[in-house]
Amino acid sequence: MAEEVQSYKNHARFHPPFHYVLAPIVLIHFVWTAKVFFNSANWYTGEQLMLAVGFVVMAVLTRTCALQAQNRTIRLEERMRFERILPSELATKASDLPVGQIVALRFASDAELTGLVGQVLGGKLTTQKEIKEAIVNWRPDHCRV
Repeated sequence: MAEEVQSYKNHARFHPPFHYVLAPIVLIHFVWTAKVFFNSANWYTGEQLMLAVGFVVMAVLTRTCALQAQNRTIRLEERMRFERILPSELATKASDLPVGQIVALRFASDAELTGLVGQVLGGKLTTQKEIKEAIVNWRPDHCRV
């Protein structure tokens, strides 16, 4: 089965087990437990609320740690790509860009990377959204967290 063609409009990834199962369960449990605690505060409901808070923190950390690891990998891959495609001076400057901009540039095709990096370094494109919207030939990334 062929992968769907990626673009700015459809590149965001939802991980169904996390976004549609774990997150709602944890949030519903937290809200329910908080309601029970505030209606009947005692040691037992307090302990239940602390556990619910722990589940929320654990779910958030699970997602953010995975995204940080992914961003580190993308940064390394893109720095290697910069060295391969860009002139050496431009590759050095591009490697010093903030992680968010490097992450956005990963979707740019090799042919348009030089121009986009120049626009980013020149201050014309600053946000991830602006960079992604400026990409004409989208380079898909289907292996995201």
